[in-house]
Amino acid sequence: MSQWSQVQQLEIKFLEQVDQFYDDNFPMEIRHLLAQWIESQDWEAAANNEAMAMILLQNLIIQVDEQLDRVSQEKNLLLIHNLKRVRKLLQGKYHGNPMHIAVIVSNCLREERRILAAASMPVQGPLEKSLQSSVVSERQRNVEHKVSAIKNSAQMTDQDVKYLEDLQEEFDFRYKTIQSLEQNDKNSALIKQEMLALQAMLNTLDYKRKEVLSKIGRVIHEIDMLMSNMLTEELLDWKRRQQIACIGGPLHGGLDQLQNCFTLLAESLFQVRRQLEKLDELLTRLTYDGDPIPVQRPQLLEKVNFLLYNLFRNSFVVERQPCMPTHPQRPMVLKTLIQFTVKLRLLIKLPELNYQIRVKATIDKNVSTVSNRRFVLCGTHVKAMNMDESANGSLSVEFRHLQPKEMKTSAGSKGNEGSHMVTEELHSISFETQVCLYGLTINLETSSLPVVMISNVSQLPNAWASIIWYNLSTNDPQNLSFFNNPPAATLSQLLEVLSWQFSSYVGRGLNSEQLNMLAEKLVGQQVSYNDYQLSWAKFCKEHLPGKSFTFWVWLEAILDLIKKHILPLWIDGYVMGFVSKEKERILLKDKTPGTFLLRFSESNLGGITFTWVDQLENGDVTFHSVEPYNKGRLSALPFADILRDYKVIMADNVPENPLKYLYPDIPKDKAFGKHYSCQPNEVSKPSDGGGKGYVPSVFIPVSKILNDSTEPHSPSDLLPMSPSVYAVLREHLSPTAIETAVS
Repeated sequence: MSQWSQVQQLEIKFLEQVDQFYDDNFPMEIRHLLAQWIESQDWEAAANNEAMAMILLQNLIIQVDEQLDRVSQEKNLLLIHNLKRVRKLLQGKYHGNPMHIAVIVSNCLREERRILAAASMPVQGPLEKSLQSSVVSERQRNVEHKVSAIKNSAQMTDQDVKYLEDLQEEFDFRYKTIQSLEQNDKNSALIKQEMLALQAMLNTLDYKRKEVLSKIGRVIHEIDMLMSNMLTEELLDWKRRQQIACIGGPLHGGLDQLQNCFTLLAESLFQVRRQLEKLDELLTRLTYDGDPIPVQRPQLLEKVNFLLYNLFRNSFVVERQPCMPTHPQRPMVLKTLIQFTVKLRLLIKLPELNYQIRVKATIDKNVSTVSNRRFVLCGTHVKAMNMDESANGSLSVEFRHLQPKEMKTSAGSKGNEGSHMVTEELHSISFETQVCLYGLTINLETSSLPVVMISNVSQLPNAWASIIWYNLSTNDPQNLSFFNNPPAATLSQLLEVLSWQFSSYVGRGLNSEQLNMLAEKLVGQQVSYNDYQLSWAKFCKEHLPGKSFTFWVWLEAILDLIKKHILPLWIDGYVMGFVSKEKERILLKDKTPGTFLLRFSESNLGGITFTWVDQLENGDVTFHSVEPYNKGRLSALPFADILRDYKVIMADNVPENPLKYLYPDIPKDKAFGKHYSCQPNEVSKPSDGGGKGYVPSVFIPVSKILNDSTEPHSPSDLLPMSPSVYAVLREHLSPTAIETAVS
């Protein structure tokens, strides 16, 4: 079943998450129509290779053309229209930057895998539960309801101001009419009666002026209360969800809803501002003793301007945090002289601002708060915000060609880039702009979450550990001195984040048993992990007991191993992985001989091994584990093929494959058959073919186990032995001779 078919079978709450990351940058129609072809391409490799990305883009357009031909024959007008639009988008938007579409598709496929993994996990962690709290959802609905009510109130006040204007025009006309009469006419009873009517009208005007000012005051007060409480909390919650999403957590939505709220409030405030201007205009034409306009209007206008300033300042946000396209799963880790992207949005979407706001990017603007290392940004660091580049028409700007460059110190040399402390130094990328609108000038500033600068890719694992720890431990967006005294983290939350590393990076998270093993490795046997506080040093700086590496280095090596060598097996759930040797034997001891499981090595970085159970002639159970396979050996031979072809030579016995059932009782070929690179070659004699007279050969992993040993032995290296050669050996040599030769 294709990945897309699995996605379509998800529950609605997960489908809503999928819907969030498909837009006009990569339309869902194309994902649906070309599902199998898209999943068969290596988009991640293309994201780092421009030539490969260009070929994939051209092939994608060809695939769209083929679909267009098909639907044209079916006369599906709507699909024809959409496919033509998509084809135009692909050619126009990505022709000059084909790696960008490769990054987008790669990210979408990865997010799909993460959501599929999350859907298969039975229990939510504490962090994810807090992000999906019913209280948060209720507040979101309340904010939207109140904003809508405020907008309606402002519009109703518009009608009151119009009525007041009409009433004043009538009063003005009747008053001027009386003033134009001769003195004798003014003394008539009719005129006196008209003067009394004018006085009554003036009283009504006064009442209506007070009423309008009161209504305007209530609208301003409601906006003030909403901005000070619920809207501020909603924005802070979105920023916290963004932090969590950056370290592998659930996708953060809600920015479009916030944009709608901010925009409606801004429109309401500008509407109130126009109403106050209209009152000022009415004031110049008519005033009287006790007139409320000159007393109340200046205070109300000052409050409106104050609210507009605050609303604009809060609306300037980093929509997508800095990230190198070459490492999309590691945002906020930036390498010197390597391009990164970052996207900003103004949540107040007004047509008058399109292409009118120029944003400038700088790094370490407040240099006194950071380390002695100094950086500058190279590339295009000033761009205009617009509504054309975003699929949803938001007012945004994306910087795609920024590069951090380290400046030389006063001593003439660069900072000590090789030290471990480099990955604990936090830096800040700042953005500033100015909004000029309707006579207001507002300066805006915002900053990215703290970033870590590296000069060598080897520093990336520890730099990413710093990003994880910071964003797990604090919601402070700018604590650049955080690692001067890093706080401890709650172990239960850290374990949840570690599971996210696997779900986001390699498509499948960790279950409770796997997480328990990691917890034991971090803190030993504990009664409860829920409230345990783990230090930063324990996580990333102190070596594991008896080892020459830290916990994080060990875990990062496993992630790299999965990603590069055993990804399909991991996604299928066939790699138990995190299980101790003691637990391993408990699981296998009562199983059928030949039952095996796969686990990661605890003593070798980036190693995977398998252990199987066997039964001796006297009925005793014995266990055998092979020497861990590392990335070097797995580069030569796929792991699924190793499991298929693995042989053991026992003393006085012929070689045989001891691996029969994957724990608990899955036949080996049923579990791994679809991952074999090819079917095993039929055994043939040297004369049975082979190119140019050569016998076809394959690598066969072979181990030797002595009968008088009850402890597992390490295997020999992979031996190049073809099936045909093995057949000839069996014809001419005894099993003992074969064993001697292997030894």
